[in-house]
Amino acid sequence: MGQTIIEKIIAHNIGVKSVKPGDIVTVNVDRVMLDDIMIAFVNKKFEEMGFSKVWDPEKIVLIYDHFVPASQVDDTRAYKAGDDFVDKYNIKNIHRSDGICHQLMTEAGYVKPGDIVFGTDSHTTTYGCVGAFSTGIGYTEMAGILGTGQLWVKVPSTIKVTINGNLPEGVYSKDVILRIIGDLTAAGATYQALEFCGDTIENMSIASRMTISNMAIEAGAKCALFTPDSKTAEYCDITLNEFQMNLVGDEDAVYAKELVYKAEDFVPNMACPSQVDAIKPVSELKGTKIDQVFIGSCTNGRLEDLQAAAAVLKNKTICPYVKLIITPASRKIYKAALADGTLEILSKAGAMITHPGCGLCCGRAGGILTDEEVVVSTNNRNFLGRMGTSKVKIYLASPATAAMCAIKGEI
Repeated sequence: MGQTIIEKIIAHNIGVKSVKPGDIVTVNVDRVMLDDIMIAFVNKKFEEMGFSKVWDPEKIVLIYDHFVPASQVDDTRAYKAGDDFVDKYNIKNIHRSDGICHQLMTEAGYVKPGDIVFGTDSHTTTYGCVGAFSTGIGYTEMAGILGTGQLWVKVPSTIKVTINGNLPEGVYSKDVILRIIGDLTAAGATYQALEFCGDTIENMSIASRMTISNMAIEAGAKCALFTPDSKTAEYCDITLNEFQMNLVGDEDAVYAKELVYKAEDFVPNMACPSQVDAIKPVSELKGTKIDQVFIGSCTNGRLEDLQAAAAVLKNKTICPYVKLIITPASRKIYKAALADGTLEILSKAGAMITHPGCGLCCGRAGGILTDEEVVVSTNNRNFLGRMGTSKVKIYLASPATAAMCAIKGEI
C-alpha cells in the first residue's frame, strides 16, 4: 500500500517502513521555534518539570516578533523572560526584530524538507511549504521537547487537494486557500494533513505555497504539505536527497478525502467578518465602505505580495480617508522591497510602512481600529477583537485586492 507525504515523513523519522493514520508514535524533533508571547510560559513549565538543561541548544530558535516594538508596558517582560532563558541555557539562534517567526524559520534556513518541526504558534503549519511536517503546540508540550527532544503525535489522515490549470489574472494563492477553507469549513480538516498537488501548485512560488500552508490551520489542519522540487531546493539552498525527492503522495495511498479544482474556476475571494470560513467572491461585496487596509503578516508580507500591491498602486493615490499600513514579513524582504523600488511606489501612493514584524495582525504595534470601522487585511484571521474592539469588521483578501480597496475606499 502506498503512503501519503505525512506518513513518509513520520515513518522515516522513527525508522520504520510505514505508519498509518491513528498510530501513536514518538518522533525525534529536528527543530523548535519559540516566540516572544510564549517564552515566559515555556520557561516556567520547563523548570517545573525538573529539567536543568535543554536537549540541544542548536536546535532551538527564539524569535521576538509579536511584541516588537513594544506597544504595552507588559510587553517588555517577554523580552526579559526570553533573555534570561537564552543566557541560562546557552541558546544560539535568536532573532530580535528580524521579522515574523514563520517567515524566518524557512528564510534563515532552519527548516528543511522532511524535517519535523514544532512551534509555539498555531501558524507553524507554514513550513509545509518546503515539505516539512510542522505544527503548533502549547507551552507544556514545548517544555517537554526542550528537555527530551521528542514528542508523541498521532499520525494524521490526509486530505488530498489537486489543482490543475492556470489561475486567472488577479487571482492569487490567497484566493485559492480562502476558497478551500470555505469548502472545508473551519473544522473540516481537524487533525488532518492537507496535501497539495497538481500543475497549478507546481507553478507556484515558494512564497505562494507559504500563504496556503500558513492558512491550513484555519480549516483545522494539523499540517499542510507540498512536494519538494527544484524551487524548494533553491529556496532552502540545498540539493535534495533521495528521501526528500520521494516526498510525494503515492498513487495508491489512502486518503480520507480528495478535493479537485480547475484553476480557471477560482476568483478573487474574501473572508467576511468574523469567521475565516465565511468566504464570498469579492464581486458580491463590491461597494462596502472601508476605513483601513493592512498588507503584511506571515500570510502575505513577502516580497511578491508587496510587489503585487505596488503593481496596483503604481502612479495612483489611496483614498483620502483610508489608512494603508504595509508591514514586510522580514528585514530581508524590507531591504529587497527598498532596493527594487517597491517601497517607494507604496510610499508615494500614501502607505505607512512599518518595521518588520507581526504588527496589526495580532493587534499590536499601530493601526488598532475602533467600533464599526472596517479593515481589509491580508493576514490569516478575522476573529472578533483581533485588530481592535469586538465591533471592528475584518475582511481577509489578497494583497492585490487589498491595494485596490485602498484606492477606491471600498471593496
